[in-house]
Amino acid sequence: MFFTNNSPDQNWRRTMFSTESSPNQNWSGTIFTNNVYGDDDDIVRSFAQRFGVSAKDPPIMYTLSCSLEELYQGATKRVKITRQVAGRSGLITRKIEEIQTIDTKPGWKKGTKITFEEKGNKRPNVTPADVVFIVDEKPHSEFTRDGNDLIVTRTISVTEAFTGYTVHLKTLNGRNLTLPINDVIHPNYQKVVRNEGMPILGDPTKRGILKIKFDIRFPTRVNAEQKAGIRRLFGP
Repeated sequence: MFFTNNSPDQNWRRTMFSTESSPNQNWSGTIFTNNVYGDDDDIVRSFAQRFGVSAKDPPIMYTLSCSLEELYQGATKRVKITRQVAGRSGLITRKIEEIQTIDTKPGWKKGTKITFEEKGNKRPNVTPADVVFIVDEKPHSEFTRDGNDLIVTRTISVTEAFTGYTVHLKTLNGRNLTLPINDVIHPNYQKVVRNEGMPILGDPTKRGILKIKFDIRFPTRVNAEQKAGIRRLFGP
C-alpha cells in the first residue's frame, strides 16, 4: 500500500461509498465489488491476450470519506473488498473477501490517494487492477478547512462588536479554547491564532493557523432616542 497527496484524475472510474469510524478507535467495514466484465479497455486487453502479453486493468477508484477529526488526529479505517476470481476459461469461479486497513495520517487532505496494488478482479492473462482510495472531507458543523488553516465564523451583536466578545471553542482534538477579544470588531475583522490549524503532513509538530471571522448582526430598527445616543457617542 502507498499513498499520494494529489487531486484525483476525473477520467478514472470511481465508485462512491460511505464509512464511519472514530479517530484511533473502533474500525468500520464497507463492502466493495468490482465488475469482472470490464469496459472500453477490453479492446486493448484482447489485443494483449492474443499476442501473449499480460495487460492490466485500469485502476478502480473509491472515495474514502473522512471527518476533519480523523484528518486532524489520524484514524484507523477498515474496508472489506469483494473481488472475483475467474478460472482459465474466463468464467467466474469464486469470490474472495479481503479486509484492507487504512491508517489516515494527521494532515491528509482531500485528494490524497491510497493505493493497494493488484487488488482488483483476477482474470486469465490480465494483471489485476490497482484499488485506489481517494480521501474526501466530510463537512464539519464548526470548522471549514482552507489548506492547512481552519476557519470559524461567529455571529455577534453590534453591542458585542463594540464592547468586546469572548470566543469559546472546542478544537478537533477535544481541547477547550477561550479567546477574549477586546478590539472593536468591524466587518472585515478576523482573529488569527497561530498553530491551531490542521497538522502539516510530514511535520506533525507544526500546524496551520486558526482564523475566527465574525458576522455582525445589526438591528433592523433604531428608535429616535437610540439614534440620538449613537450621535452623541460617535459625533456627526
